Amino acid sequence: MKSPAHRNRDIERQAGYLKPEHCAPPPPRSSSGTMWFIRDSCGIVCGIITWLLVFYAEFVVVFVLLLPAKNVAYSFFNGLLFNGLAFLALASHARAMCTDPGAVPKGNATKEFIESLQLKPGQVVYKCPKCCSIKPDRAHHCSVCKRCIKKMDHHCPWVNNCVGENNQKYFVLFTMYIALISLHALIMAAFHFVFCFDEDWAKCSNFSPPATVILLILLCFEGLLFLIFTAVMFGTQVHSICSDETGIEQLKKEERRWAKRSKWMNMKVVFGHPFSIAWLSPFATPDHGKADVYQYIV
Repeated sequence: MKSPAHRNRDIERQAGYLKPEHCAPPPPRSSSGTMWFIRDSCGIVCGIITWLLVFYAEFVVVFVLLLPAKNVAYSFFNGLLFNGLAFLALASHARAMCTDPGAVPKGNATKEFIESLQLKPGQVVYKCPKCCSIKPDRAHHCSVCKRCIKKMDHHCPWVNNCVGENNQKYFVLFTMYIALISLHALIMAAFHFVFCFDEDWAKCSNFSPPATVILLILLCFEGLLFLIFTAVMFGTQVHSICSDETGIEQLKKEERRWAKRSKWMNMKVVFGHPFSIAWLSPFATPDHGKADVYQYIV
């Protein structure tokens, strides 16, 4: 007996279900230079909160932990490291938020478009009844983005976007860099507490001792919370990439209809081929096409 998810898939495969006459012509496509941005109030607020929390951590680390330190080399090295990781985290967040995750053209399930596909007898296609799009395998509809997204993993309000085929790399980098700056901030805060216990609290900060303690406690709470959250998210994303199964596919237990690849090959598909330092850069756009050439079944 088939599960409800599989029965729905069978319905989508029926040719009569397409009903192209019910679809309006697709809206005119915007220019390729137009930035992708989801106008969702909840997502926008979450995105702003994310940046404000990073800026708060920056403030406490620089003005409470590093500037009052007597060791210039310690302050310079940790300041450079923390600010560099924070910059990469925010850059990754911006790329994850403003990159098209792999949206299927909206409203293309028209009679003319279906005829242009030149489908062979017995060949079936999917149609999304919500956005009236012909969608490829492994695409799912997002109710927030109001689009079908290729290889959609989930919709994340913290980046105000879906995590899909084209922006998963940036989301993974965002979680990794946030986890790293959270761990770094916790380590520096611990050293600062140890130092201040042996010294006069008034000498180890430019703020009053009560204000310093409150700022450090809030930083530790924020750092610990985000370290746990982003580390877990980073691990689940890497596992999802290596197994080549999105979060939605795992949740729905969908039947696997795509070729199985090695874990390393799956990483190259997301981060680009070949392996290079560009994997760690949110400014390097992964070349998925080149990775496809080297895919193989194992």
